[in-house]
Amino acid sequence: MLDRIKPLSVTVVICAYTSERWGMLLDVIESVRNQTLAPDQVLVVIDHNEDLYERLIEIVDDVTVVESEGLPGLSGARNTGVGLAESDIVAFLDDDAEAAPDWLERLVALYDDPDVLGVGGKVVPLWESGRPGYFAEELDWIVGCSHRGLPRVASEVRNVIGANMSFRLDVLRQVGGFNQSLGRKGTLPLGCEETEICIRSRMGLPGSRIVYEPAALVHHHVPASRGTWRYMMSRSWAEGLSKAQVSQLVGHKRALGPERRYVRSVLPRAVFTGLKSWGRDGSPDGLGRAGAVIAVLACTAAGYFQGRRLQHWTGPEEEDVVLVPAGAQWREVQ
Repeated sequence: MLDRIKPLSVTVVICAYTSERWGMLLDVIESVRNQTLAPDQVLVVIDHNEDLYERLIEIVDDVTVVESEGLPGLSGARNTGVGLAESDIVAFLDDDAEAAPDWLERLVALYDDPDVLGVGGKVVPLWESGRPGYFAEELDWIVGCSHRGLPRVASEVRNVIGANMSFRLDVLRQVGGFNQSLGRKGTLPLGCEETEICIRSRMGLPGSRIVYEPAALVHHHVPASRGTWRYMMSRSWAEGLSKAQVSQLVGHKRALGPERRYVRSVLPRAVFTGLKSWGRDGSPDGLGRAGAVIAVLACTAAGYFQGRRLQHWTGPEEEDVVLVPAGAQWREVQ
């Protein structure tokens, strides 16, 4: 008789930092409870918020609630989860991203291929006040969601999206976890920590793959404040700065390959579609979408070149210094 293959074990890590998302956090935990594939372990990592930790630990007894042992920020919280995981696979959810019932099952199914190091899924925005008319779907990465132009079927990609991703635990530990100089810190809209770890995990492993499975869905709450022009510009600038840092860490070719294709093909179509809509029916939304795409591209590029020029990322003393928009000015944040 052939031995049955042991199923892969899975840990789900949910990172939270603010009490303002209390209701959402409870909904995320409930969505994990309702999975068709039950996780072996659920860890909720509280990012340096003692009040939130004490409040949550009093009401939940079927998940493990821990405090982050890393530096403040999402990367440090995720690394705490990685350090405590006791499974083959670690899947990550944001504290405002509810998983569809078959989310985990669809992610884990791709790990039947031993060359697959990580699998991520589609992140669908749930707009608090409805999608602004000028906010093109091609720009949904700004709010941490899947944007138009990503594959529609399971495909190999450079990197997955932070709100919906998973990795083999041994891979995460071999590469030393997430880079704590990257990623969101509280409300500061930096990013690219998932890009960097996906690139780093494949270096030296020919034939290894990172896979995007759009059938593995999570729904990401997007507050009205993140649909504003001000947030769009702030996040775009921060993305440029983050990409500059990743480029220095892993090389420009690895860091910017998909972005070049996105700029060459996805964004021109978005501008053309917006202008066509405006010309056809006089819709100000079409003109707004075209303008937003151009403005976001320009702001992201400016942030990238500013990051390269100022070399903010050369030492530990400077790793948390960035420039973010403050009205019409740019201000320094420590």
